[in-house]
Amino acid sequence: MRLLLAIFLSLFLVLPGFAQEAASTTAPADELIRILEDDTARAELIERLRQAAPTDEAAAEPEVPALTDLSVARQLAEYTRNVAEGASATIRGLGETFGNLQNAFTNGASASSAEIRGVAINIGVLMVGLFGSFFILRLITTAVGHRVAARVEGQGIWPRFAALLGAILVDVGSILIAWGLGYVIALNSGVLPNGRMGINQSLLLNAFLVVEVTKLAFRIVLVPRFPPLRFLPVTDDNSAYWSFWISRIISLLGYTFMFVAPMLNSIISTAAGNAAQVLAVATAAIIGVVIVLQNKDDVRIWLVDLSQRHDRDGLWRLLAVLGRFWHLLVIGYLLTLLIVWFANPVGALPFMLGATFQSLIAIIVGTLIVTFISRFMSTGLSLPEDVRQRLPLLEGRLRAFVPRVMNVVRWVVVAGVIVAIGQAWGFFDFAGWIASDEGLAVAGSVVSAALIVLAAIVLHVVVGSWVEYRLNPNNGRAPTSREKTLLNLFKNAFTVALAVFGTMLSLAQIGVNIAPLLAGAGVVGLAIGFGAQKLVQDIITGIFIQFENIMNEGDTVEVAGRTGVVERLTIRSVTIRDMSGTVHLIPFSTVDQVSNMMRGFSFYVSEVEIAYDSDIEAAKQAMRDAFEMVMEKPEFREVILDDLDLPGLIAITPTSVRLRSRIKALAGKQWGAGRYYSEVLMRLFAERGISSPTPRVKYVPGATPDQAQLPNIGDEPA
Repeated sequence: MRLLLAIFLSLFLVLPGFAQEAASTTAPADELIRILEDDTARAELIERLRQAAPTDEAAAEPEVPALTDLSVARQLAEYTRNVAEGASATIRGLGETFGNLQNAFTNGASASSAEIRGVAINIGVLMVGLFGSFFILRLITTAVGHRVAARVEGQGIWPRFAALLGAILVDVGSILIAWGLGYVIALNSGVLPNGRMGINQSLLLNAFLVVEVTKLAFRIVLVPRFPPLRFLPVTDDNSAYWSFWISRIISLLGYTFMFVAPMLNSIISTAAGNAAQVLAVATAAIIGVVIVLQNKDDVRIWLVDLSQRHDRDGLWRLLAVLGRFWHLLVIGYLLTLLIVWFANPVGALPFMLGATFQSLIAIIVGTLIVTFISRFMSTGLSLPEDVRQRLPLLEGRLRAFVPRVMNVVRWVVVAGVIVAIGQAWGFFDFAGWIASDEGLAVAGSVVSAALIVLAAIVLHVVVGSWVEYRLNPNNGRAPTSREKTLLNLFKNAFTVALAVFGTMLSLAQIGVNIAPLLAGAGVVGLAIGFGAQKLVQDIITGIFIQFENIMNEGDTVEVAGRTGVVERLTIRSVTIRDMSGTVHLIPFSTVDQVSNMMRGFSFYVSEVEIAYDSDIEAAKQAMRDAFEMVMEKPEFREVILDDLDLPGLIAITPTSVRLRSRIKALAGKQWGAGRYYSEVLMRLFAERGISSPTPRVKYVPGATPDQAQLPNIGDEPA
């Protein structure tokens, strides 16, 4: 075409120079001949062609199709035309096939008719011998299989597996024997000389071998005839049903594409072979639609039940939705296969079968991975007993993080399956894009950001586990209150810093400019510093409290008028639980004094009041005896640091005398020993007649208010 265009272009360029020689009645062909015969004119024509030829740069430029060629309407029109032409060719092929067959049987005297009849006779004889012998052999193998299955019924997995392997070998032997007998029949019958066979007979034998071996592969999985040898959890009815239809579809497509179509191509025409292939594909598609409609409700119920068993969680929820529309998707796929086949009978089936196979592989692999992840998430994470003893909180921490990570991985797997399906069907070229510079850059950024997030999570778990290990009293030395406070503060600060830096680095990896974020964070921090003076005061006071080490977690303190145990200490506030169990959150900006009752040692101060007439020495001896009884208790003897401190009489009141004693004990351990000491002392006072002061009022009848007696401890009641 380019040569013809160049010749016609040269004519338009040369004709003006030869206007006088070319008469109006001269034909273009005669003019071209005359130019080529003239040496001068031919040289000038060559020079003009060289000047008109495109340069190397222009030739190197790729051809850009017109914008109209890329429009959706143009592509749809082209595709519709191809479908129509394919359907027309199929119909013409069918008509040609029937016409040739009619001519073959009506005009028996022709050589082609005799050849067709000879091929038909040879193929008929071969088919009778091949399939007849295979039918008889199948009866024998079925009987042998039933006998073997009856022997291993109810036994373990290995005897059943051995029996299944034996049945497979017998079935393979029957196929090979029938195939060999077919070759014997083909070599010793027919119109060809003895020892030779026709190509059509070879096609039939090869098609028989491939089809029967393929059907055998499905029979190995479904085992429709021998239920005791079936390992797949399928009922007998379903096994027989699917084995029947799969065998029919394999036979239809296999014999058509490997035997019928090549035979028609050789003896009739290529259009006839293509028509046979289209009819086979259309029949298989119709059978597929019928199977889908028959099993629509069963598959829907199965998918919904499977989704309910997994609590409709995450991806399993899609199964319930898929159960409603799966038949429409499959029917649409089959109809698409049929339409594409009509448009391109040669390349459509290999493409769609390859894309379908790749899609099934991607779905199966993705389903296995997602099922493993879901089962792992449902069973939970269990650590060894020794690890749980050392790190009691690690298992809970991992159970909080690992399911989230696994859920992200599960969605990544689903996205990978979708990408693989799109790649297989040519919706987009993900492999080509990922191999390009842009794809590699994007993939590297995403992977780097994901690795940074994963490393941050791992560091958080590691640091938290290390702090937990240091705070566990079962691991060697028990941690002090100071260590508890500082390690918890370090863990909180590290978590905040890790979250900030991890987020910033991840954003930087995916191409986000973090400089404005850092500047904005500084401005926001400055604004917070000016606007939240109380917060700044809380933090500054908290820092000095931590430096001075005035209180730690677990201490009993009095802060801002509240007394209780410090449960949590941060850089901004302290959390205290009082005697009633009430939790108080006290900001450090309200703290002007801290009273810690848990430093070094403590005293339990006991003050008792006795009556005026009581023996003070007897009371003091009772206090010493009570202390001795307290020291007899091992749990109190271990926490008391010194002998009883007995100052004795400390005050005389209008109604009593007051005695004091002190017990020196470990910090925080004085209350238990002191309560027991008070209980014993009260009992000894009662036993030894040491009475406590009881105010009494003496009533004098007729006395004036001035004569009224004040309460007197020694007076008797009136």
